[in-house]
Amino acid sequence: MPTIDLFTPLQLGPHVLHNRLVMAPLTRNRAGRDGVPTGMMVEYYRQRAGAGLVITEATCIAPEGVGYPLTPGIWNGAQVGGWAPVTQAVHAAGGRIFCQLWHVGRISHPSLQPGGALPVAPSAVRPEGEAMTYEGLQPYVTPRALETAELPAVVEAYRVAAKNALAAGFDGVEVHAANGYLLDAFLRDGSNRRSDAYGGAVKHRARLLMEVLEAVCGVWGAARVGVRLSPLNPFNDMRDSDPEGTFSRVVGLLNRYALAYLHVTEMGRDAPGAAGPAFDPRKLKAIWKGVYMTNHGYDKARANAALAAGEADLVAFGVLYLANPDLAERFRRDAPLNTPDPATFYGGDERGYTDYPFLA
Repeated sequence: MPTIDLFTPLQLGPHVLHNRLVMAPLTRNRAGRDGVPTGMMVEYYRQRAGAGLVITEATCIAPEGVGYPLTPGIWNGAQVGGWAPVTQAVHAAGGRIFCQLWHVGRISHPSLQPGGALPVAPSAVRPEGEAMTYEGLQPYVTPRALETAELPAVVEAYRVAAKNALAAGFDGVEVHAANGYLLDAFLRDGSNRRSDAYGGAVKHRARLLMEVLEAVCGVWGAARVGVRLSPLNPFNDMRDSDPEGTFSRVVGLLNRYALAYLHVTEMGRDAPGAAGPAFDPRKLKAIWKGVYMTNHGYDKARANAALAAGEADLVAFGVLYLANPDLAERFRRDAPLNTPDPATFYGGDERGYTDYPFLA
């Protein structure tokens, strides 16, 4: 049997991916203040269409889901109109693109919320740290715990966003349930202190994610829906008393949907204990019955080794795709890589965004 590597094609639901490199979702803060994608973003994604799959930067499903300046949305027609040229450009370049659906939950600030309201969360637990606002960094506030009766409206916002992503011409969607944002905050017991049907046992903490997936799969079909998890990532002041037990159970519950893929970031493996008792997130692949995507600091050699060993089916690359729009071709030729410029990662103009050089 031939060895699987980054350039082995993969059937992903109805799509054939021509390689196993995935452009990871990467917040860049280059949308309009109204959440409408800009012309810069069209070129940025077009340049990176050589990935087997492009996953967009996190894209807000509702005004209440916004947590950072100049991030895109997918809740209204103007935003759909802004994303349509992006998907058209990626398709014209031969690529596939999924939209990552996002609600930040408590990782926001009243200045970013409609009417200056408090951010919402599973429980009124204030995260340590500071929010990025239009007025600069400001301390996080104690969020408002969502009432049980409000949760159907959250699910409906995901459904509407999924319909809008379909209208914008995406090839699928990824539900962002990682990195301390709303769905992840429901999953982990450090941030979910509820006593209703959405708190307590893991199956109850996972209920909102499952209801969101029911709604999104109802729009797209499960074979064009992925989900992202971050079992050990302490980012956004996240922790769980039993990450291995929690996420093993969550992945078991996800198996019922026959999703396009499970995307698990290994972030946090290099900060043992910060988000709870450590374990190897790659154990989750043995539980998952479908396509498994991994992420966090992989280079070509490590990625090929993981694929050959059956530890993953897809590998997502983040910083390398910021600086190397033609990353797949550079890997194919064993060519040198551009050096990323962290000063231009977030916000700004074309510099450090669409001006990284391609191979000659």
